[in-house]
Amino acid sequence: MDDESNDAKQPESVAAVLKVFAILQALSERSETGISDLSVRLAMPKATVYRFLQTMMTLGYVHQQADSERYGLTMRAFELGAKALQYPDLVDLAKHHMQMLADKTGETVHLGTLIDSEIIYVHKIDSRHTLGMYSKVGRRAPLHNTAIGKVLMAWEHPERRDRILDGAEFKRFRDKTIVDRQAFLVELERVKAQGYGEDREEFDEHIRCLGIPIFDRLNQPIAGMSVSFPTFRYDEEKAPEVIAMLTAASRDISSKLGCTKFPLDR
Repeated sequence: MDDESNDAKQPESVAAVLKVFAILQALSERSETGISDLSVRLAMPKATVYRFLQTMMTLGYVHQQADSERYGLTMRAFELGAKALQYPDLVDLAKHHMQMLADKTGETVHLGTLIDSEIIYVHKIDSRHTLGMYSKVGRRAPLHNTAIGKVLMAWEHPERRDRILDGAEFKRFRDKTIVDRQAFLVELERVKAQGYGEDREEFDEHIRCLGIPIFDRLNQPIAGMSVSFPTFRYDEEKAPEVIAMLTAASRDISSKLGCTKFPLDR
């Protein structure tokens, strides 16, 4: 973003808003960032970056590390984003179940919902093991090769699913990634028939995931919850037990969201 050309082309107030959001976006991509780095990445003068950062700090959206003088986003920025959720109580309703799942399995548990034609992680409980799945709240992930993406699409209304998939990119991440839309639709039929979704090392290498959808008062899927395992800790024989725990958690969360006829009950 060229600081001078932007000021010349649009009203000062609009240019200022664009700069604010450019800085917020840049801060969201790295945990801690210095003024010089932001200035280079955004093509803004250091004085401009500094001025906006100081205002954001005053408002509580940015913090500064005392020892390194680097900047990062505060939880207030996350709280603002969380209010944009269609179901603002979703995380509160799910977090106890997610913690219980993490305690019982020892593995990483994710809660994700749809944004555009991708999923976004809105809550996460880390594995108690040193080696687990790398992810973070706010990270986007594809629909076609994640357990959460698969369950959201498997129970989605066909017409809406088609519109969503029109915007999806069937990109190959691993050898096992499904990259053909028709093959993905066949996979969704299998997912719905068995009652859960799987990621079989399709997104992250050496990671297996099991996922279950969460439903709203219209009995429509509005989120997905998954447990992720490094392949060397994944036990095929124990998978039904994990799926049963996920299903029980989803049933309770869904009922509290107003779901009256849980679609996973046969």
